[in-house]
Amino acid sequence: MRLRATLAAATALILVTLGGAAAQAAPADALLSLNKPATASSSGGCCPARNADDGDTATRWASGANVDPSWIYLDLGATYAVHRVQLTWDASCATAYQVQTSPDHVTWTTIYATTAGKGGVENRTGLSGTGRYVRMNGTKRCRSDSSHGYSLQEFAVYGAAGDVTPPGVPGTPTPAGSTPSSVTIAWTAATDNVGVTGYDIYHDGQLCASVDGSTLTATCGGLNPKTTYGFYVNARDAAGNVSQPSGTLSVTTPASDDHSPPTVPGNVHTTSVTSTSVALAWTASTDDTGVTGYTVYDVTASPRTKIGASSGNAPNASLGALTPGHTYKLVVTASDANKNESGPSTELDVTTPSGACNQPICSVTQVGTDDDVVWGLVTLPDGTILFNERDSHAIVHLNPRTGAKKTIGTVPNTQSTDGEGGLTGLEINPVSFPADHWLYVMHTSPADNRIVRIKYDPSTDSLTTSTEQVLLSGIARNKYHNGGRLRFSPDGRYLFAGTGDAQNGDNAQNSKSLNGKVLRINPNGSIPPDNPFGNAVWSYGHRNVQGLAFDSQGRLWEQEFGNSIMDETNLIVRGGNYGWPSCEGTSGTCGTAGFIKPKRTYPVAQGSCSGIAVIRDVLYVACQRGTRLYREVISGSSLTDVQVFFNGTYGRLRTPEPAPDGGMWLATSNDGDKDSVPHNSNNVILHVSLGAG
Repeated sequence: MRLRATLAAATALILVTLGGAAAQAAPADALLSLNKPATASSSGGCCPARNADDGDTATRWASGANVDPSWIYLDLGATYAVHRVQLTWDASCATAYQVQTSPDHVTWTTIYATTAGKGGVENRTGLSGTGRYVRMNGTKRCRSDSSHGYSLQEFAVYGAAGDVTPPGVPGTPTPAGSTPSSVTIAWTAATDNVGVTGYDIYHDGQLCASVDGSTLTATCGGLNPKTTYGFYVNARDAAGNVSQPSGTLSVTTPASDDHSPPTVPGNVHTTSVTSTSVALAWTASTDDTGVTGYTVYDVTASPRTKIGASSGNAPNASLGALTPGHTYKLVVTASDANKNESGPSTELDVTTPSGACNQPICSVTQVGTDDDVVWGLVTLPDGTILFNERDSHAIVHLNPRTGAKKTIGTVPNTQSTDGEGGLTGLEINPVSFPADHWLYVMHTSPADNRIVRIKYDPSTDSLTTSTEQVLLSGIARNKYHNGGRLRFSPDGRYLFAGTGDAQNGDNAQNSKSLNGKVLRINPNGSIPPDNPFGNAVWSYGHRNVQGLAFDSQGRLWEQEFGNSIMDETNLIVRGGNYGWPSCEGTSGTCGTAGFIKPKRTYPVAQGSCSGIAVIRDVLYVACQRGTRLYREVISGSSLTDVQVFFNGTYGRLRTPEPAPDGGMWLATSNDGDKDSVPHNSNNVILHVSLGAG
């Protein structure tokens, strides 16, 4: 029997007698819980947590057998006053349990408790609690034998709306002190209709400190000397509403007292040489504070050219995309955290043999340059390229054969965020373009992030902005964590989009929010009827999605940024929960029932990866902070034979895309990619020839 209608209408108006007069009570509380994200301490294979609030008593949540206590909680998506909870039990009910509320699913307040539960339909009325999360915590089972647990057909929560107004914007931070490894800032308070309960402090999109609502200073540690960081502040209230960000304070940490460079790397030698690649190793350097990395230079010409690197104190590097039959003169230097660089090693001459390339990556050719942040990129049927300039909000047409380029138009109503918002995703339908001429674009507007489509006129090589259609709006924006990647399914039927959590992790677990998600819509913006939550959401529990790509089996792979521990690559399934903010990669409460594990993780220092591309069932992952390209073979549902290319060679890498000849386009993201200032970057677009290796 479906409860979708009966649950919402189950509470009738009640006549109460006050002093002999009949009075009509207030209208019934709203059903708050239908299809909201559900998390449980454990789940049987038949019966995941999400079955408990789907409005259908034919489905159920079942805990693991013989475990006391066991619990299940619902994320209502915002703070509500909870007045009634109705539990519809299967035979495996609870004789003792508590109903609890929480603002953060960490600290719980009991609003109802019993030791005399009888199962069936238990309608607990007259409750008085407030929270975003509501939990049933079972402590004694009706069926005490070891083969049974707890089993709920429906967990329905009723109440009234709480605070939905976010705080105002905090004041722009001012400097209050710095050391080589920390920065202290201060700011003026934000305002709120109820009250600010905390502030989150970020540098460059990474959370680095949190304080309570009465504290207006904070220190971010773990920083590097002689490095420039951008600090800003978000305010939050008890309901979990998050403000828009303060202005950004740019601070360069002072140099440390360490002025001694590492020792010179010794015994630089090759461990393998092919026509297009060289693997090097050497004796590790030493340093009084620690080696943080090595750089490989080619000194054939002056000035020397950086062609490789390794992070930490790993005394090895791989150089790829070299020229067959060419002699390289290589030296290696070591650096420490204060950017002291050692002298060069003894020069090593290496000649690559002539012959055909039998390596995974063969050659690299620069096909274009740009002075803005190159974000979305597509190949047109004639082999030319369109790409988005994130900060200027323009779309540029590039001929990779000649290097000639032309700005074809500016996307209307686009606004940057003094961070990573602006003009981001770009896509064409692989089946209907060029007949339909639609360009699909994701961008930040003054109010939100949104997906639009605009027709491209090839006869004039320009955008016809009058044709713009808004396909999906209401994706919350913030300074960082705006997502932005677009990708059509190979059959052209569905458009997928990656979004960020808008710097509010709670958004990621709320299936009614479009943030922290992979979205799926029809090309005209309508919602496919088989989407799991009745809206555009396809998967959830993501932090900041910036990579999407399909493999030959039609499976969707996704790349997202972690905060300070690890990035992750995921294989996306319909309705899947990928764990953020409780789980970052494999850290945190990643064992929680229902969370889907990533297929691969990357330490953020070697990652901060953005775009991905699948070419011949090999996944290529472009990384910014890690300044490298990962090559990973898709084998079944695993990523195998992982190799690193271009480590430090071209700087920050943002967008890889398949090229029509079986190779790959690769766009860099150097300089000015965190400030929203147009035309202050120094980027190249490369063509990478791929071999059979």
